[in-house]
Amino acid sequence: MDPLGAPSQFVDVDSLPGWTDAYEAKQLDSHQNPVEKAQAGVRSPFPYRKDINAKIILWKGDVALLNCTAIVNTSNESLTDKNPVSESIFMHAGPDLRDELQKLKGCRTGEAKLTKGFNLAARFIIHTVGPKYKSRYRTAAESSLYSCYRNVLQLAKEQAMCSVGFCVINSLKRCYPLEDATHIALRTVRRFLEIHGETLEKVVFAVSELEEATYQKLLPLYFPRSLEEEIQSLPYLPADIGNAEGEPVVPERQIRITEKPGVPDDASDEEGLEADLSFIGSHAFARMEGDVDKQRRLILQGQLSEAALQKQHQRNYNRWLCQARAEDLSDIASLKALYQTGVDNCGRTVMVVVGRNIPVTLIDMEKALLYFIHVMDHIAVKEYVLVYFHTLTNDYNQLDSNFLKKLYDVVDTKYKRNLKALYFVHPTFRSKVSAWFFTTFTVSGLKDKIHYVESLQQLFTAIPPEQIDLPPFVLEYDARENGPYYSSYPPSPDL
Repeated sequence: MDPLGAPSQFVDVDSLPGWTDAYEAKQLDSHQNPVEKAQAGVRSPFPYRKDINAKIILWKGDVALLNCTAIVNTSNESLTDKNPVSESIFMHAGPDLRDELQKLKGCRTGEAKLTKGFNLAARFIIHTVGPKYKSRYRTAAESSLYSCYRNVLQLAKEQAMCSVGFCVINSLKRCYPLEDATHIALRTVRRFLEIHGETLEKVVFAVSELEEATYQKLLPLYFPRSLEEEIQSLPYLPADIGNAEGEPVVPERQIRITEKPGVPDDASDEEGLEADLSFIGSHAFARMEGDVDKQRRLILQGQLSEAALQKQHQRNYNRWLCQARAEDLSDIASLKALYQTGVDNCGRTVMVVVGRNIPVTLIDMEKALLYFIHVMDHIAVKEYVLVYFHTLTNDYNQLDSNFLKKLYDVVDTKYKRNLKALYFVHPTFRSKVSAWFFTTFTVSGLKDKIHYVESLQQLFTAIPPEQIDLPPFVLEYDARENGPYYSSYPPSPDL
């Protein structure tokens, strides 16, 4: 209920009937018994899994009205598509969403990008771009649509989201056959839940009246609700069910690595080393980067131009970003050591780093670097601030200066340009000394952005308390050391 007592237009996912609910009621009414070891040797590649089915909801309604962690928006490459799903999301989210999307600089087909939900009940919106379908390019369209669903789920996992509401990504404007697209959607979600099922509690398929019948028809193939339904659905599965992750497989495009690339298979080994070496450097692939050793030598000699240095740094960062998007970083995400919260008094995005949640000696710090890049890449395109809670950290949580230097060197220039403040909360004398040495002798341009914050009351003069998610132990520590904070205080744009 809203403050005036009127019923809310938003729908809580926990109030929706699950995929198995109606079926179980029907089974009880008809007193049907499950198949007892019938065709026990013949099982579907998508076997009956009660735990997975419990996460699935099929709901006829507007995805924009779902109260869940994130909802999915289907759009075009410029994120300006006018389709019923997008228009409803924009209407309910408010004008801030359009301003936010302009800063994302578009989204390529198959990719997924994250924004806040603004006035929606959902905290986040995941934007993705489905492919345009042409029968002669069917394989490419299938791979792109798979990437849409997979990248949305991967993003949800990395952000530790509990629930995701999917619209039907393949819009009518893009001419993708509904039934073909539904097969890809369902099998991709099914495979993801098989592998990463612990990361999501609910997956909602929000469909229109036109789409509902197709989903009702195909869901039992990938999410059978009993052994009986599994066996009955088996003959209706398509021949192509993808690989272990649901991705379309094209046998003729499988790459075969030869012992001597570029040399015909029947070439004789007796032709010697000269024949082998004659192929090196003669292909376009071998010429892509030029002489890397020469470039490094010129850098050391100070002869490479500033523009060339920036270009090389950007290439290096892009390699890190690509690796971050491909890597499974769920173990790092589960630490809850880095997350986005609200905005400060100047309207800048606030990112929180919780020092005590970083077990430096127990985790792969290179994966931690990849996770930082993955989370921060779309944040750093605009002004932001960092809040680092040093509260109750010990020797096991101390980030090595070499790691921080590597992080500072790897990240894109936008990170450094758009970082407006770093609030160092509950510092110790030792941490202040370490930070001073690091910002004085190791990196430049960071010292003036650091603000040491002794109490949450001081922090709240720059960031309102309702705009920052505080770990409970930070609140307890601050109340013990500084006394309880007050709910009213004079706002200040900076510390």
